[in-house]
Amino acid sequence: MEQDENGMHIAIEGVRHIYKKDTVALDGIDKSTLMRIICTLLPPTEGKVSVGGYDVVDNRREVRRLIGYLPQEFGAWRLHRVAEVLDTLAALSGLEEKSLRHKRVDELIESVGLSDVADRKVKKLSGGMVRRLGVAQALVHEPKILIVDEPTVGLDPEERLHFRQLMTRLGQDRVILLSTHIVADLGSGCSDMALIDHGKVKFRGSPSELIKRAVGSVFEITVPRHDEARVTADLEIVSREDRKNEVTIRAVSSDRNLPQGARPLENPNLEEAYLAFMASLGHSREVAGREVVS
Repeated sequence: MEQDENGMHIAIEGVRHIYKKDTVALDGIDKSTLMRIICTLLPPTEGKVSVGGYDVVDNRREVRRLIGYLPQEFGAWRLHRVAEVLDTLAALSGLEEKSLRHKRVDELIESVGLSDVADRKVKKLSGGMVRRLGVAQALVHEPKILIVDEPTVGLDPEERLHFRQLMTRLGQDRVILLSTHIVADLGSGCSDMALIDHGKVKFRGSPSELIKRAVGSVFEITVPRHDEARVTADLEIVSREDRKNEVTIRAVSSDRNLPQGARPLENPNLEEAYLAFMASLGHSREVAGREVVS
């Protein structure tokens, strides 16, 4: 359940979804399928989901008034200008009075940082700008809940940073449900998160709680370069720094059995805490099927 100070919430109870040929895409919980169910785009095979007290199957119209949705793939309207896209969507959402609609469009464009490209066609926007336009279209009807699916796929580091800052700002007065494979995307605005491993929730709590769990598992160690392969054979490496004939390695241990000479870190970051947690489940960072939902 996600809930803000005004009581707006998403409740999920025993949800499963099974596609054709008995493929179970949602067993308790899964990211993309769950997002589509919450947005009333896909009915659950089993279980129940409600948004703001409204059932997503029985009360689809009411649910859609409450939510704004940015899907993983947002690339429509390529031949339209930014302002035109938002003006059209504002009209479709019921904002018929032209002056009020234009005011709303201007506010949206400024809020997502697209004022300088309001007259630019969508096909000429950078990837980060397209994602910001996607946020703007999701906010056009002033929803209380924003649902964002893999928002930074394909973005460069600078664009990802700008997007995280935008999410933090927007999260001050609405619920944001965000899914990602990139832990750093959660930013400072995340207060509640879940780690999903192959359709099952393995952790639910605050980022600080996950970090506390990682203390004792994240460490640094400096070893001779020729000894690096032996020391790191069973470790999940976070980073490494060459120093003449030595190398300093930052890594996580799955069982807190640190190598001799290791220096445990008292303040691991969120990504390191995530790696430590997944390593404790027997997964390396290459294992597929993991999601983070906040």
